[in-house]
Amino acid sequence: MNVFRRDLAWLAYLALLLPVSLLAATDDHSRFRQLQGPFASGEEVTRACLGCHTEAASQVMATRHWTWDYTNPDTGQRLGKKTMLNGFCIGDRSNEAFCQSCHVGYGWKDDSFDFSDERKVDCLACHNTGNYLKLAGLAGHPPLVRTETSPGSGKFVDPVDLAAVARNVGATSRRTCGTCHYYGGGGDGVKHGDLDSSLNDPPRTLDVHMTSEGPDFSCSTCHVADEHRIAGSRISVTASDPHAAILRGERSARNPSTCQSCHGERPHQGDLLHASRLNDHTRVLACQSCHIPAFARGGVPTKMAWDWSAAGKMNAEGKPFLTRDADGHVVYDSRKGDFLLAENVVPDYVWFDGTVTYVQPDTRIDPDSRVPINTFHGTPGAADARIWPVKTFHSRQPYDLVHRTLLVPHTALPDDTAFWFNFDWAKALQAGADATGAPYSGQFGFVDTQMLWPITHMVAPKEQALDCAQCHAAKGRLAAVPGIWLPGKDRNPLLDRLGFGLAGLALLGVLLHAMLRGIAHARRRRD
Repeated sequence: MNVFRRDLAWLAYLALLLPVSLLAATDDHSRFRQLQGPFASGEEVTRACLGCHTEAASQVMATRHWTWDYTNPDTGQRLGKKTMLNGFCIGDRSNEAFCQSCHVGYGWKDDSFDFSDERKVDCLACHNTGNYLKLAGLAGHPPLVRTETSPGSGKFVDPVDLAAVARNVGATSRRTCGTCHYYGGGGDGVKHGDLDSSLNDPPRTLDVHMTSEGPDFSCSTCHVADEHRIAGSRISVTASDPHAAILRGERSARNPSTCQSCHGERPHQGDLLHASRLNDHTRVLACQSCHIPAFARGGVPTKMAWDWSAAGKMNAEGKPFLTRDADGHVVYDSRKGDFLLAENVVPDYVWFDGTVTYVQPDTRIDPDSRVPINTFHGTPGAADARIWPVKTFHSRQPYDLVHRTLLVPHTALPDDTAFWFNFDWAKALQAGADATGAPYSGQFGFVDTQMLWPITHMVAPKEQALDCAQCHAAKGRLAAVPGIWLPGKDRNPLLDRLGFGLAGLALLGVLLHAMLRGIAHARRRRD
């Protein structure tokens, strides 16, 4: 039966390799009269889309991609981009015009945004096939006139031809998903570490699933959509999935974006003893722990640390200045502070059962120690926990000296250009408090924080997976992980003495046996 299910799973896998065009064929939108334009706004395009796709907007509006709001059923915490804090851009509220360039809607610039207006849904954000752009500072609108990319940059973009984009819509792709998910935190690869533009066309050595040399998966191959609800989320993670593969066409309540949904819980084949030992490891290790040896491997560095307290330094001309490293990457921005970048980073490892708790805007912190913005939970050895690879991000960010809460500054493209060019922490924090309604004493300092990000993309070929010695060693990768016993890493003095004692006795027995045989042989020769 297991062999039968495995063969069916393999056939399902082969079916996934069919071109998306065969699985999700669509009409030629370039011929549609409704899409010939001209269109004066994105809302007009959406109105045309809804003429045929009558349920699409209401489906999108029921998802976290639209609400940016989510109540975690495990913890009761209200999460989602709308209210969560982080160590990168710190917070969305008061910075909506900037952050919402990655919202699947038009015009969310403050609390007056109407989440019930279907015309505000941006169909083009996910279904464009090129030449579509949403600039920071425009609250989710594409530029409709020639626009400077950011104040003082001297770089301009031409207006988006909405009709041309609408006539060339298609299935989602790595590029369309990556437009937001690659660039979170202010730049390419900044936030996640395992998501950046190198995945648009990765070689096999970078990702075995997304490479055109292999299956050429799009994001939606694993992150399957059901009425625009996308499977998989970093704030609602399936940390362990000890089941066989999901068969194609099988109705299942499981998360289809886990490794096991395709490969099953015992994926290793070949030499029976070796494969069995490897499969036993899946009871403790997430697949990603062995099969993603490092992140930020595609030539795009990721931010590992961000010191906001350094923001506000000025050059001799009194304008913001940038400092770049030898490769041209910005490592200091006078409006944002100091950055630490890295490539080919070895992950940290933690026990994780999928439960994550976050510091909230009203959480009282201890500024005398590093503040964990999020905490990954998992009991060592528990059936629902696995050892996961994570990116550990460090930041130094503002907090209220009196209320002892983290603060959200207003940092994103304010109308006051002088404020943008001459960053003022007092004004930025007061503006943030005014916009959010959060209590603010007017006294602030800076505190060290830490944030974890699960590593699950950039899956390397099996020949690049970790070998035994990388963990089974005194200073191996899992040296800091509690609750595990690893031969080669851990020692017990009593067992060591017993083992060496037995080995010594065995050697002594061999030597004694050899000596007695030698004596016996010598006697026979004399006789």
